[in-house]
Amino acid sequence: MSNIIDGKAFAEGLRRRLATQIADLKEKHGFIPGLAVVLVGEDPASKVYVRNKAAQTVEVGMASFEHKLPPTTSQSELLALVKRLNEDKSVNGILVQLPLPKQIDPQAVLDAIDPAKDVDGFHVINAGRLATGGQALVPCTPLGCLMLLKDRLGDLSGKRAVVLGRSNIVGKPMAQLLLGESCTVTIAHSKTRDLAGECRRAEILVAAVGRPEMVRGDWVAPGATVIDVGINRITGADGKGRLVGDVAFAEAVKHAGAITPVPGGVGPMTIAVLLQNTVTAACRQHGVTI
Repeated sequence: MSNIIDGKAFAEGLRRRLATQIADLKEKHGFIPGLAVVLVGEDPASKVYVRNKAAQTVEVGMASFEHKLPPTTSQSELLALVKRLNEDKSVNGILVQLPLPKQIDPQAVLDAIDPAKDVDGFHVINAGRLATGGQALVPCTPLGCLMLLKDRLGDLSGKRAVVLGRSNIVGKPMAQLLLGESCTVTIAHSKTRDLAGECRRAEILVAAVGRPEMVRGDWVAPGATVIDVGINRITGADGKGRLVGDVAFAEAVKHAGAITPVPGGVGPMTIAVLLQNTVTAACRQHGVTI
């Protein structure tokens, strides 16, 4: 359907463009961007995600550095590794996969990453730069959402946007990015009065609450663009598991001018944007403009 936003196809195109840029960096400037991914423990979902990141990193021609640590790793040991990666000039981006084992404070680890190599965009310095309009590395998922919005809508200036969710990972940076595009932005959340009414006023609705199919079809204004960040596994009436978003897709697609599906919408964008952030970080570290 013409109103479906195909994140998988967009991500594939982004990776192709990155592969060309990386080849040019190697040929013209003599370096290859490098991404270090650190996995602590045996979380099944994290292991799959890290494996996919490594595969796509190599696929576009970047250097991939994997560090797999046992679940008994101490915080001091992990911080020592982060310090080594900060000092390693062949590593341009550092990502420590969350969640971490309970003996490790994730904020202490995120704070220890060099902001110039913080390709997840979670460091307080990058968050502050984003909030004040400075040059920042931006969290991958909201930046991917913005790319999809601009690809579909073009200029976003003046549009009414509602971001449903206020997390530091998606909701807040998404709102900052939309403000940067001159949207009029509302952040809605669990305490918002008349949540459905707020959503109905949106020309752009970004749902990132982690609640399966919370946003019903009649919450969506006719012609609105809906970006569904949610990835929730539920069990259907047949007893089989399936993935759904935070938006009731079958209902919302009847109202929306454009909408991302789950799966196949925002999800594929996250790793592709991580790769882009690594290229961006590498270029800034080498003083190169592409």
